Amino acid sequence: MNKDHHVVEAHTAAAEEHETTAKTHRAAAEHCSKGHHEACEHHAKEALDQSTKSHAASKLAHEKSAKPALVGAAK
Repeated sequence: MNKDHHVVEAHTAAAEEHETTAKTHRAAAEHCSKGHHEACEHHAKEALDQSTKSHAASKLAHEKSAKPALVGAAK
């Protein structure tokens, strides 16, 4: 496997984490808008926890992208 494949995988994983985070935030917003405060608080905490995972995945993808490729490396 070459560097580019690992970079693509890292960015794909980060995108999936962000999509999960967005879904969790939308669930929190829906419950809050309906006045379901307990469910809103639950989903808001999940969203915060998921945001931390998303941030870590983004940092990892960035780090992999920033590493220079070896000249003449096999693809």
